[in-house]
Formats: sequence, C-alpha cells, structure tokens
Amino acid sequence: MTADQIRKQIAWIVKNGWNPAIEHTEPQHAMSNYWYMWKLPMFGETDVDRILAELDACHKANPDNHVRLLGYDNFKQSQGANMVVYRGKAV
Repeated sequence: MTADQIRKQIAWIVKNGWNPAIEHTEPQHAMSNYWYMWKLPMFGETDVDRILAELDACHKANPDNHVRLLGYDNFKQSQGANMVVYRGKAV
C-alpha cells in the first residue's frame, strides 16, 4: 500500500471507533496466529499521525520483521481490520 492508502485505512479504523494496535513478527513466523504486540493497544487514539508514528517506531526497532496494524472492535470483541504495513526481509 502507498502511504496515502495506509493513512486512509487508519482514518477508517478511527472513524469506526475501533482501537488500533500494532504487532510484529519474524518473516518465518508470519503465518502464526500469535505475533508480538508492540506496546499496549492504543485505546481511544484518534490521531492518525500518532498511529503512523508508532508504526514507524515499531518498524525502526524491528527492521527485519513484518509489522501489522489491527483495528479492534470493542462491541463485537473481534478484529475489524488487520493489515500488514511493513514487510520484513524474505526468508
């Protein structure tokens, strides 16, 4: 996705009232259900730039890992959105 497309996806997550969360994992574990959580979910965060900054910070701290953004729907108690924002090195 382009930077503009990522920004629009984050805005859509925020518009739906979902809580953004960031996860990362090594490329060889990409198909696993369990990824490492980057900090705590960003409960109530509505600033797209702050969410993008955390995605960048996670990527810089884990440059070889895949980094994904989740949007948690509190009412349905499930993920409303899930997308890989940065791809790690190929295995």
